Amino acid sequence: GLSYTWTFNNNTLYVQEDGRRFVSQETGNLYIAKVEPSDVGNYTCVVTNSKAEQSVRGPPTPLTLRSDGVMGEYEPKIEVRFPETTYAAKGSSVKLECFALGK
Repeated sequence: GLSYTWTFNNNTLYVQEDGRRFVSQETGNLYIAKVEPSDVGNYTCVVTNSKAEQSVRGPPTPLTLRSDGVMGEYEPKIEVRFPETTYAAKGSSVKLECFALGK
């Protein structure tokens, strides 16, 4: 019953319309590919429990750009969070998340 959304500078972030950003509904993590100057600002996660009809906002997390132009060294890797066993009824949908991380 939990769902995750993010706000950017106190405005709802519509990641469905943006091919560079993605919110994992498994972990709540926000992923941004190829950060741009327009991405600088404060991001806040909002967790909603639909059964309890309640939402909780986390603390704002600032995103800044480094002025020295140095990026951390990230080796390419695939992050997979598949459960060991996935059960599904015939005709139902299953969502699996896979992320390619790297430089």
